Amino acid sequence: MKNSDYYIQRNNKNIETIERLLNNELPAFCFDYFVAIENQTSSLTRLNYAHDLKIFFYYMQERIFRGSKNIRDFTLSDLESVTNTDIEYFLGFLTHYKYGGRDHYCNERAKARKLSSVRAMFKHFFNKGLISVDNSAKVATPKLHEKPIIRLEQNEVYNIIDTVESGNGLSPHQLAYHEKNKVRDSAILMLFLGTGIRISELVGLNNDDLNFDNNSFIVTRKGGSKSILYFDNDVAHALMRYIDQKDERQTDSLEDVNALFLSNKNRRITVRAVENLVQKYAKIVSPLKKISPHKLRSTYGTQLYKATGDIYIVADILGHKDVNTTRKHYAAISDDNRRAVVGKVKLTKHDD
Repeated sequence: MKNSDYYIQRNNKNIETIERLLNNELPAFCFDYFVAIENQTSSLTRLNYAHDLKIFFYYMQERIFRGSKNIRDFTLSDLESVTNTDIEYFLGFLTHYKYGGRDHYCNERAKARKLSSVRAMFKHFFNKGLISVDNSAKVATPKLHEKPIIRLEQNEVYNIIDTVESGNGLSPHQLAYHEKNKVRDSAILMLFLGTGIRISELVGLNNDDLNFDNNSFIVTRKGGSKSILYFDNDVAHALMRYIDQKDERQTDSLEDVNALFLSNKNRRITVRAVENLVQKYAKIVSPLKKISPHKLRSTYGTQLYKATGDIYIVADILGHKDVNTTRKHYAAISDDNRRAVVGKVKLTKHDD
């Protein structure tokens, strides 16, 4: 199995879901739109667009056409009739709506993403001359407030690693699986905290991506590009310990036979399972913080920036295409920076 197999499988599943949505749940005119954007977008981006547009068309059906027309029967004339006020009401609708028998809530960022999806579709048909007006362009993007960057402090990093090893604080139910999984879980947390990789990159790792001769591994980044990253001896020890234990396990799945991290069913571990195990341990060591795998990535990025002061090396290792993304999250490590400059500007003359 090659490293790309996991990503090919994921890509194929995304494409299958997009095709199902186009054939069963979206208006027929959407097919041309998704064909047009295929070469400029990833399958995951298109899948997100499809889900966002599905909600928009549901809103059109329920609030604009009052249930008088099925979504599959919508035409470009119907799209053209949507006003900017309709779209503004759509953003309000997203605050709390019912869909598929469940309650859904959107914050400002989720609203902005859905508006972006709607705008991209309107712009496409307007530019092709298939609708005469693009009313989505008249709608202001929701104001996005800066979110505080949540990360683990150094003592919490030590504590979460200790908690994985000891199991202290776990419930009786969690302890039943702890002995079997602690070596794997420790390797996962050490890899997150020691390299800052994304959860999708970790889940997609294969056995042959690791090279212990120079403590390096290959990751597949967003968009499919590959990078070589390096880890220290602590991470290497955790990984080798896990691999030694894993060699005793067998997987019945040919597609998962080379997967690095396995679930209790000996299949490639899922994103959801990794999210759950991170939250399980993080709640014990830092109950007031909502720690996710992405927050462990932030923890690594913060520590790396503090150690190097080099925003460009942080951007490169984290796989950010735009260094401004990195600067936004790590170059303003507020309290430390503010305290460090105290006294640097002199207001009075002092004798040495």
